[in-house]
Amino acid sequence: MIRCIAIDDEPLALRQITGYIKKTPFLELTGTCESALQALETIGKTEVDVMYVDINMPDLSGMDFVKTLENPPGIVFITAYSEYALEGFRVDAIDYLLKPISYSDFLKSANKVRLWFEKLATKSEEIRSDKNFLFIKSDYKILRINFDDITYIEGMSEYIKIHLTNSKPVVTLLSMKAIEEQLPNEKFMRVHRSYIVSLGKISVIERNRIIFDGNVYIPVSDQYKTIFQNYIEKNFLS
Repeated sequence: MIRCIAIDDEPLALRQITGYIKKTPFLELTGTCESALQALETIGKTEVDVMYVDINMPDLSGMDFVKTLENPPGIVFITAYSEYALEGFRVDAIDYLLKPISYSDFLKSANKVRLWFEKLATKSEEIRSDKNFLFIKSDYKILRINFDDITYIEGMSEYIKIHLTNSKPVVTLLSMKAIEEQLPNEKFMRVHRSYIVSLGKISVIERNRIIFDGNVYIPVSDQYKTIFQNYIEKNFLS
């Protein structure tokens, strides 16, 4: 299932798009939001694969909202004005829906979303892992990444950036879910929708943030706080 949230300040439009999501077998509605600020709070607390975002909203437009996100999920923009289409694709939106939206239009767009995620899944199959390392594709090369060399992994929409101890980061077209499934649980932990950390590399924790190299601050989100706190307490010497 593809987890979705719908964002629209118009109640009738929000009701329509949420109804379409519920009606589509491979989509799962995980949240509805009447503003961009409400959506920001929602995506900080739950896993979101796709956002259906109305562009024309007060205070903060859907377009500006997406631009503020460092690692946005998949985006489908919704608007009554066709001139926003080009700008929408400039921010790597999967698709663009023009109001009024029929279910056939929505389903056609939803199938694009499904194909987009199937492409990511295909890419994830290109990972080859062993007990101490994995192979990934990056820049038309196959690279060996030793688990002991990984400091943390950063999600960037459909890409990930693997930060290493003694070399420059490696960027590859993979989802966070795909790489997480290949990492040993005893060595790595997801602490945020956009970050996986190497547990053995943690040396400083301050105010729900993990600090690497003195100047990299990785937040521990509410969704992962309990499991991370249990790990700390299990290894805490008092």
